Amino acid sequence: MQLGMIGLGRMGSNMVERLLAGGHDCVVFDRSQDSVAASVQKGARGSRSLQDLIGQLQTPRVVWIMVPAHVVDGVIDELSPLLGPGDVVIDGGNTHYIDDIRRSRALSAHGIKYVDAGVSGGIWGRERGYCLMIGGERDTVGQLQPIFKTLAPGRDPAITQDPTVSGTATEGYLHCGAAGAGHFVKMVHNAIEYGLMAAYAEGFNLLAHAGAGDGSAAHDTTPLRHPDHFQYDFAVDEIAELWRHGSVIGSWLLDLTARALAGDPALAQFEGRVSDSGEGRWAAQAAIDTATPAPVLTAALFQRFSSRGESDFGDRLLSAMRHQFGGHREAPARQSGE
Repeated sequence: MQLGMIGLGRMGSNMVERLLAGGHDCVVFDRSQDSVAASVQKGARGSRSLQDLIGQLQTPRVVWIMVPAHVVDGVIDELSPLLGPGDVVIDGGNTHYIDDIRRSRALSAHGIKYVDAGVSGGIWGRERGYCLMIGGERDTVGQLQPIFKTLAPGRDPAITQDPTVSGTATEGYLHCGAAGAGHFVKMVHNAIEYGLMAAYAEGFNLLAHAGAGDGSAAHDTTPLRHPDHFQYDFAVDEIAELWRHGSVIGSWLLDLTARALAGDPALAQFEGRVSDSGEGRWAAQAAIDTATPAPVLTAALFQRFSSRGESDFGDRLLSAMRHQFGGHREAPARQSGE
C-alpha cells in the first residue's frame, strides 16, 4: 500500500523502515529535512511540506501522523483542508482517547476517516515489530490491514496460543472498537507499564539495600535490631540475568532491565528523574470516573512525580513538623553512592 508518514522521530522513522522492507510505498515529511533525507536514503519518497506530501499520494490517501500528542491538532488543522472524502488520517502517537472521539466526529463531517492506533514497541519495533491497538470504523480498519500486518510482529512460536483465541490479536494487532478505543487500550497498557516498571525498580532497590547491616545505613533511621540479617552484597546485574531464565517474573521488560544493569550495575549515568507522558494520568482519571480501583497504577504514577522532586516541599514540611513537636534535627544528607 501507499502511505504518507508525518513525523520521523525515533518511532516514525523506524516504522517507515519496516514498511519499506515490507514492500509499501512511503512518502514522508518532517519539519527536519535532515530526517526526511535520512528516510529517502532508505527508500522513501521525501516531501518538503504537507501539501507536497499530499500531492504525491494517490486517492484515497492514507496519512499516518506520528508526532507528540500536543501538536496533533495543529497538524490535522493544517492537513484536513488538503484532504477529501474517503481519505484516511491515522494518529499513531500517545493521544488522549477523548481527543480521538472529537477529531473523528469533526473529520467525518467532511467525509474524512479517522483511525487511532496505539503503538507499543519502542526503539526495538523496527526489528521486533509493533503491537498495535486500533480504533475506528471496522471497514476503514479492514482497508488498512496490509499496513498493520506489516508493522505488527506476527505470530511468535515462543508464545503459547490459546486455541479459543483467533483473529489478528495473535499476530500483534487488533481492532479494539470505535474511535478512541485504540488509544484507550494503549492508555491502560502504559499505566500497566508504569506499575510493572515500579515493581521491578522497588524489588531491585530492596536487593541493593540488603547490605544495610554493614553500618553504612543512614543514622536518622531506627537502628536495625539484627544487623547480621542484612549483610548481603548482591550482584543485581547477575540476579536480573538469572530471573530471565525460567522465572515466573521473566518478561521483555526484565530483559531490558538486565541489559541496563549489565552495562552499568550502579546506574551511575542516571539521576532517577522519571518522566510521564500522560497516559498514566489519563488512566488514573478514567479509573476515578468509572469507580475502578487502581491503587498500583496510581501509586506508580505518583512515584514518578516524587522522582522529579515534586514531593520536596511536602518532605521539608514533614521535617519542619518533626522539629516543631519534638525538636528533631535533620540528619545531614548522604552523598550519592554511600
